[in-house]
Amino acid sequence: MTRAHKQALARGRDDSRAVSRYLEALDAGKPRPGRRRTVQSVQTQLKAVETRVKGARGIDRLLALQKRAELRAALAQSNEKVDLAAAERAFVKAARGYGERKGIAYATWREAGVSPSVLAKARIARTST
Repeated sequence: MTRAHKQALARGRDDSRAVSRYLEALDAGKPRPGRRRTVQSVQTQLKAVETRVKGARGIDRLLALQKRAELRAALAQSNEKVDLAAAERAFVKAARGYGERKGIAYATWREAGVSPSVLAKARIARTST
């Protein structure tokens, strides 16, 4: 494998990572249906599940352990702050080349949730394939 080929592969991985992070950050910011879970409500549920784990046996304990794992994951996720501005900057640098290599059309970017202003910054034209 030539050095140029290795560099192209590395660039493709970097571009893919930047595009993926931005799209995931957009999804994380979208409102979800139903009542919003607050950190306090998750902590309250976690305390109740901890009590259930201590007294449960068999299948009930197994299910309580799984619920505890899910609540801990939700709590950890709520503490993560997504730096949308940094993700957008990386996306702008990578998206045009990535889109050209993968044949992603402007309309597809829009359907994925990317705003026209971000696409303009990335120099992705409406006429792109």
